[in-house]
Amino acid sequence: MVGLTASDVPPTMAVTIFSAGVAAGVADVITFPLDTAKVRLQIQCECQTSSAVRYKSVLGTITTLAKTRGPMKLYSGLPAGLQRQISFASLRISIYESIQEFFTTGKENDVPCHFVSAVIAGFCTMVLSSPVDVVKTRSVNCLPGRYTSVSDCAMMMLTKEGPSAFFKGFVPSFL
Repeated sequence: MVGLTASDVPPTMAVTIFSAGVAAGVADVITFPLDTAKVRLQIQCECQTSSAVRYKSVLGTITTLAKTRGPMKLYSGLPAGLQRQISFASLRISIYESIQEFFTTGKENDVPCHFVSAVIAGFCTMVLSSPVDVVKTRSVNCLPGRYTSVSDCAMMMLTKEGPSAFFKGFVPSFL
């Protein structure tokens, strides 16, 4: 009888969760300037003053931020972004795997099983990671000095707006 080789053994849940978190973290570091530009473009009307720079495109926003405030400004809020990505990816993968095992009918390519598992995993993940996502978005807001840190942002939200503040924008995020 021939034993299983290392390539035949599926990774453990811990390895899968860790790998998903690391991959999401690396991807976030690489793409974070794009996210910063997206947020700036989305909220520029709220923060517009007569002397404020008007951003017109993603590349223009990235270039303007790097020139006027320095290249590190493109990574403002990165710790919160990494927390969000690592928790989101790890939760989504682990929840999906667990739900899929629960619904598995024995067929290898059971599309309804995969679809239902993905929807449930996505919903559960958004419920659990929405607070981190909201804090991340606020920490890269265009109002400099509003929050001293990610934890300061979370505490101010909790004390001034209550727990529901952490779920603002939940529905569009899930959809």
